[in-house]
Amino acid sequence: MNLDNYVYVTGEGGLFDLIATRGNGLVLKHLVTEKSNFYSTRKHQFTPLGTVAIYTLEDSEPLKNIFETMISKLGTTDPVDVKSEKHIIQEYFETILPNYDEDKVSLKDMKKVIKWFKLLHEKGLLESTPDEDDKKSGEEE
Repeated sequence: MNLDNYVYVTGEGGLFDLIATRGNGLVLKHLVTEKSNFYSTRKHQFTPLGTVAIYTLEDSEPLKNIFETMISKLGTTDPVDVKSEKHIIQEYFETILPNYDEDKVSLKDMKKVIKWFKLLHEKGLLESTPDEDDKKSGEEE
């Protein structure tokens, strides 16, 4: 699962797919509307999902690992609705990352992780690529 091409843009709703980079910004395609636009670095900050991690009591956990846990729990523990009550979201988050740092991870952060997962999963964008499958089998041997 490679999350590096998916980008969160401050001031814009949703997630984007990276199409091209320019010296003064990025060309991105919105994952829901599928419209492509140029976003200037002067107006926006960009966060590739591959660089996102959630604070734990020990260190931090990459978003990729959290998404893999969420995928493995589908069917038994499905993601909750982000409009659910605070305690329901926190309980769900605890099932996917039991040692998250409650002081550093806000409810807003939890909602973002759940929203991002649902969007990427619904679009079929969280599947492992054949190269990643080969790397995993090489590591296990």
